[in-house]
Amino acid sequence: MDINRIILKPLAHLVVMGTLSLSAACAMSPAFAEALVEHHSHEWDRDDEADDTIEMRQGAGHKLEWRSPEFHTREKDSLLHVQLLGINDFHGQLSAGRVVANRPVGGAAVLAAYLHAAQQDSRDPDLPDRTFIVHAGDHVGATPPESALLQDEPSIGFLNLLTNRYCRYDDRRVDRDHRRGWDDDEAKEDRRDRRMHPKCNLVGTPGNHEFDEGKDELVRLLNGGNHPTGPFLENPYRGARYPTVSSNVVDEKTGKPILPPFVIKQVKGVRLAFIGAVLKETPSIVTPTGVAGLKFLDEADSINRYVRWLRMTEGIRTFVVLIHQGGRQTTYEGPTQPGGLINGQDIVNIVTRLDDDVDVVVSGHAHAFTNALLKNQNGAEILVTQAFSSSTAYGDIDLMIDKHTRDVVAKSAAIITTFADAGPGLTPDPHVTELVAQAQAKVAPLVNRVIGEAATDLLRAENPAGESSLGNLIADAQRAALGTDVAFMNPGGIRADLSAGPVTYGELFTIQPFGNSLVRMDLTGQQLYDLLNQQWVNQPFPRILKTSGLTYTWDNNRPIGDRIVEVLRNGTPIDRQATFSVTVNSFMAAGGDNFTVLLQGGNQVGGPLDLDALISHIQSLLQPFSAVIEGRIVRLN
Repeated sequence: MDINRIILKPLAHLVVMGTLSLSAACAMSPAFAEALVEHHSHEWDRDDEADDTIEMRQGAGHKLEWRSPEFHTREKDSLLHVQLLGINDFHGQLSAGRVVANRPVGGAAVLAAYLHAAQQDSRDPDLPDRTFIVHAGDHVGATPPESALLQDEPSIGFLNLLTNRYCRYDDRRVDRDHRRGWDDDEAKEDRRDRRMHPKCNLVGTPGNHEFDEGKDELVRLLNGGNHPTGPFLENPYRGARYPTVSSNVVDEKTGKPILPPFVIKQVKGVRLAFIGAVLKETPSIVTPTGVAGLKFLDEADSINRYVRWLRMTEGIRTFVVLIHQGGRQTTYEGPTQPGGLINGQDIVNIVTRLDDDVDVVVSGHAHAFTNALLKNQNGAEILVTQAFSSSTAYGDIDLMIDKHTRDVVAKSAAIITTFADAGPGLTPDPHVTELVAQAQAKVAPLVNRVIGEAATDLLRAENPAGESSLGNLIADAQRAALGTDVAFMNPGGIRADLSAGPVTYGELFTIQPFGNSLVRMDLTGQQLYDLLNQQWVNQPFPRILKTSGLTYTWDNNRPIGDRIVEVLRNGTPIDRQATFSVTVNSFMAAGGDNFTVLLQGGNQVGGPLDLDALISHIQSLLQPFSAVIEGRIVRLN
């Protein structure tokens, strides 16, 4: 099979339902056969690089400290030091290439070097035995080609390389596809899973992106077994050596968690518990097929349930929550500000309702930094962290636990940026470097193919109205692919910028990694107004759609639900009673990002992959090509 060929396999019955599930088969090399790639979700968790400055990184690096009134009365020998190293939203960022303030940052090998260095202390030689590496979700999904085209197995392999000798593959072959549920009555049996060893040094929780391809693929990725288009780097693929915990994702029929809700760790006779959770709104930001058969429960209620149970049955008093939900914290000068100033009411509300025995919340999803002490409703101080995203930082968290009461009596954190041009970044981890090189070599035949040449940088960055040059290019490509009057592209589905110069398949895949298909449908003019008004309705922040084939004006002073002033086509106001042909991606067609008007679209017909449409459009343009912000969206006030 030609390595440049992509096969589309639409599922007709899902088209009828208003959604599409499709497989893009990419022939990577004779050893590959066909590498199936399915990524079906978009959402708001994306980097806001305009706010990612050296000043913010320096501010995030200031240590925040809390000590209980009893701390100073404790003898040094009565205290146990435990270190947590937290990451979030890795998104398969195996390779180098990220920058902050023109400095190289991140990549898996550099991140690994920092995590190893953080555990080394000549004054405390056994610190590695008291350190746990944790991740707060979206470790996979929306990933670059070297991870995505290999079904994200290299990203799991990266974490496997960080595990210690106590972390093992779960080699049991009992009900491999879907093991028994995890519930209170069965909790003590969790140690049968070899990954649940109390001294295994790594714990994760799923984010919304872990559900991009549904529960079965998530279970395979964690538990092992070759993908239908594999094997890739490992044969057989053995899965994760560490546990992945989640307390609030349950089977719709049985009500039981699909993953262990928690894992208990033990350090020098003291036990502590890690409890996982994902934002309960996951079904609204993941394609319906990805969450079929699952329920997402209230985060705080689910976490508290297991805190109470573990306190009562196991006597545990130290609890760490790994949650894929979060907010953004403003920058500052000097020590980290107590009280937080977190912009993200969802995570604040969750923390407010947590049990008093919760000590630390390692958060994610917002791709920002957090290092704050938030009070719950009883006034207990809970440390909340988040370490930007995509391997560019980690949270360095220290706990001091009273060995007798098993309570945390002091805690501190700093968010450390993983600069590649200084400190541990100068000596990337060699084992991780080798893994990354293998993954890059495997996908190179496809990702290095040149598609065209960009005359200038095309960016996701929006003007005050919400328009972007890259968004315009993608929307034009999608309208051209199906020949419709109008096209809309959701901003969360544009995952990277496009740099000037030769444009490769790999770059375009990184921009649109989900493998969504395009859908043609009919909407009335009134439905177009309603759709555009939904950019502010039930949204965590405005999701301004990228448009092609029309222009519109919105007024920021008008009430939410009625902000669209006028919609024009070819300079003429549209007739609200007329019918227009519209192109969107399959995620949006299924009502994703809360654009539910699209569920009403008539005469739905499936089209090519969104990535294929972008490639074809770029190849059709006069080279070098460009796109600009041209006033398709006008903002008043």
